[in-house]
Amino acid sequence: MFLPLSLNTADSPIVYDADMLEQAALERGTPMAQITQVTDLGVPGLEDYSRLTDVALRRVSEPAGGLYIAESAKVIGRALAAGHRPRSVLLQEQWLAGILPLLADWPDLPVFVGDAALLEQLTGYNLHRGALAAMHRPVLAPVADIIRGARRIVILEDIVDHTNVGAIFRSVAGLGADAVLITPRCADPLYRRSVRVSMGTVLQVPWTRLGEWDDAVPELHAAGFHLAALALAEQAVSLDEFARTVPERLALILGAEGDGLSARAIAHADTVVTIPMRRGVDSLNVASASAVALYAVRTG
Repeated sequence: MFLPLSLNTADSPIVYDADMLEQAALERGTPMAQITQVTDLGVPGLEDYSRLTDVALRRVSEPAGGLYIAESAKVIGRALAAGHRPRSVLLQEQWLAGILPLLADWPDLPVFVGDAALLEQLTGYNLHRGALAAMHRPVLAPVADIIRGARRIVILEDIVDHTNVGAIFRSVAGLGADAVLITPRCADPLYRRSVRVSMGTVLQVPWTRLGEWDDAVPELHAAGFHLAALALAEQAVSLDEFARTVPERLALILGAEGDGLSARAIAHADTVVTIPMRRGVDSLNVASASAVALYAVRTG
C-alpha cells in the first residue's frame, strides 16, 4: 500500500496520498506509475541502486546486466526521449510530482520513494539531484549505421576518465558533430558520471564501439573519412592551418589523458593536428581540446 507523502514546496509541505496522486494522473489523462514508499532497504528492486560510488562494481554490473543509471529529471527525460526503456525510478519525496509526467507511457513502472538519509544509505552518496532511473541499455548499432550521412565524427581512443568522456559528448552535441566512436578500452559513456557531466547528451549523440585500428581504418576510409589525429608530433600541422581547408568528411581522433594517442593511432592518421599553445603549455585537457578543435572545423 502506498503511504502518504509530504511533498515540500517553497511555502509549506503538501501531503499527497494515493487517491490524490491518482486523481492528478486522471486529470492529466495519464495512468499513474507503481509507487512504493521505501521504509527499509530490503524492498525488492532496489539492488540496481546499491553502492553507486563503487566504480569497479558498476563497470562490471552495468554492462553485464544491461543497465545504466540516469540521474536527474532532465537526464531521465532525455533517456526516455531517446527511446531507452526504464526499469525503475528512485527519488526523494519532493521530486515525485515533477517526475510523474515523464512516466506517462510507463504505468507499470516501479517508482521507489524514500527520504534523503535512507536513499544515501542505499546509493552511497547524497541524492541532491533528486531522482535516479535504472535504464535498460540499448543495443549498440554497427559503425556503418552510425557514420552513414555524417560529416564530422569524433573517435575516442582509450580515454578512461568518465568526466572527460561526458564533457567531450557535450562538446560534440553543442558544436554540431554528428557521432562518436569509442575504442574497445575507452570508458563507458553510459556510466553515471559520464551521463551527468554530458548533461544527458550521451543519450542524444549517436555512438558505438569501434574495433581495433587495423579493422576500423579501412572501414572509415571506405566511407570517405579523413582521419585527423590531435597530437603533439613533429609532422603535425597547426589547427589554424588545417581548418582553412577542412575535408568534407572528417574524423577527429582524441587520445587518453597523459599519454595521448597511441603510436598506432598516429600512424593510421591521414593528418596529425596540434593546437598552438603559449606560455610553455604544451597541450590542453582532452575535453577542452575537443571543444577547440570541433569549433575550428565546424560545418556552419
